[in-house]
Amino acid sequence: MTGFGARLTQTLAASGPLCVGIDPHEQLLTEWGLEQSGAGVREFGLRVVDAAAGRVGIVKPQISFFERFGSAGFAALEAVIRAARDAGLLVIADAKRGDIGTTMDAYTRAWLEPGSPLEADALTVNPYLGTDSIRDALAFAARHDKGVFVLAATSNPDGPVLQAAQTVDVAASEGQTVAARVAQDAAAVNTSSAFGGGLGPIGLVVGATVDRADVGLSDDLLRGAPILAPGFGAQGAQPDDLVRVFGVVAPQVIASESRSILSAGPAGLADRIAERAGLYPRDLYRGGSDG
Repeated sequence: MTGFGARLTQTLAASGPLCVGIDPHEQLLTEWGLEQSGAGVREFGLRVVDAAAGRVGIVKPQISFFERFGSAGFAALEAVIRAARDAGLLVIADAKRGDIGTTMDAYTRAWLEPGSPLEADALTVNPYLGTDSIRDALAFAARHDKGVFVLAATSNPDGPVLQAAQTVDVAASEGQTVAARVAQDAAAVNTSSAFGGGLGPIGLVVGATVDRADVGLSDDLLRGAPILAPGFGAQGAQPDDLVRVFGVVAPQVIASESRSILSAGPAGLADRIAERAGLYPRDLYRGGSDG
């Protein structure tokens, strides 16, 4: 299989940066006339996949909205992920898993092992038990041509309280923020010559509403790392902010939108996706390396 970074580069070049969130929360299910049940979230997810296919290249199911319905919700999620991948969409499972030892190994295999019922193309992970806790997950992803997006600087307003704090390991990293240390440790996998100087398999979550200078995320730290950027759409950032916010690393950015698209309802969903996708700059993504 082609590596995740190369697949992502090809997808961005062909379809642009918009990633459609699949977030069947309670209010949306009601507005869409769907049951508050596993059957309801399955129908919701499949409708989003149908509308996204051919209009964007990436979808991101938010796992919690399926998980709340137990086994029926997970069965629905399996169907949605399978349908999305069958439609040629890259699937980022937004599960934000993070733990230590064999527990993290099991999470990794659940979401990234080829043939798993929940197999996605990439997984979001939480490094705040320490970056050593996710090291094996990053290696697993690289070996199996999968991707991982590590939370570095999130778009929630109180994120910088932790993420802009200074590390205590001053002997090794004086003046370094927690977010910068996460980026440094997580993205080290991307420096391998196996990726040919292009995007590697290990990405970072960096909110589009975050001031990167405040959290210490320089261009050099982000180089070679796919960037999953929440905060576009309903959270305030707009497509024409992409280059302003991310500068020279803008061609690495996946712009995630959920509410701004899903609020269109099932009847207007396809048109809203096409409209939002058309607002993002495309030329940035057409000349990237296939590394």
